[in-house]
Amino acid sequence: MGLSTPHGTGPGASGTVLAIDAGNSKTDVAVVTAEGQVVGAARGGGFQPPQMGVEPAVDVLADAVSRALAEAGMSSVGHVSACLANADLPVEERELAEAVRRRDWGGSVDVRNDTFAILRAGLVEDAEPRGVAVVCGAGINCVGMLPDGRTARFPAIGKISGDWGGGGALAQEALWHAARAEDGRGGATALMGALPAHFGLPSMYALIEALHLGHIPAVRQHELTPVLFAVAADGDSVACSLVDRMAEEVVAMSVVALDRLGLLDETAPVLLGGGVLAARHHRLDDGVRTRLAERAPKAVPRVVAERPVLGAILLGLDEMGAPASAYARARAHYTLPASRT
Repeated sequence: MGLSTPHGTGPGASGTVLAIDAGNSKTDVAVVTAEGQVVGAARGGGFQPPQMGVEPAVDVLADAVSRALAEAGMSSVGHVSACLANADLPVEERELAEAVRRRDWGGSVDVRNDTFAILRAGLVEDAEPRGVAVVCGAGINCVGMLPDGRTARFPAIGKISGDWGGGGALAQEALWHAARAEDGRGGATALMGALPAHFGLPSMYALIEALHLGHIPAVRQHELTPVLFAVAADGDSVACSLVDRMAEEVVAMSVVALDRLGLLDETAPVLLGGGVLAARHHRLDDGVRTRLAERAPKAVPRVVAERPVLGAILLGLDEMGAPASAYARARAHYTLPASRT
């Protein structure tokens, strides 16, 4: 579960939720009444406390929060439901919860990792938050939740916590294989030409030089992940092996989380979110579904089309004991075209 801290309530804010979904690249904020009506919303920049520090990162949230509260005509709310990237460990959740509490945005504060927003948004049955979610964006993470409050989660802070995958790791692996193909240390792969061509360069050597010297900012490496999937779609064996490994990692995390929550032998949703999974690349999508059917036959995979901020809203409504009509109204506000089941 997330970390909640009480605080004094603002005027006229009782029952209202301030929902925050903050990822590495953007932040979505919504102010929602106890009846589920969205009365204020704003978008802000990415939330990156490891790079910026906690207080400057919360300043980024504050900009979007102030705009959303102003639109709602409020100065504070009854409850803050914040699903934040980089809140990977309980100690980080506590630190961020305290930082948010100091801003006096709400009477109580609940901070969770942003993967919980994907999980809660994708759970169709609002009366029973129960299932597992895997998010594969820049990195990879997985969480699970039961109605009684029990959760399953991973540290998800990179290789030191046993993680592999996400757009960042896929781009790095693609570069590694392409470099070795060009200089002869590795096997042939079409990635050798496709990766530098994406930046208008003639060779991997030129791309390596441009990245090393900063002529191409390191942050642009994420642009190579779609290139990898395109090369895999053409049947390149090296690219296909990376996509297959990504599918295996998604399923490995899902199965462990299901097992921890006692859901392996029950029908339970496995919700797939983040840019890499939401893109529904056929080989990855089919690979996840095939492996999941083999290892967790009762699991029901679903790509989450709903915006993650909806999950933060629903978690807030859970905390406030909102009526069923409030959930329906909030969902209607964020309805998107039906996702593939």
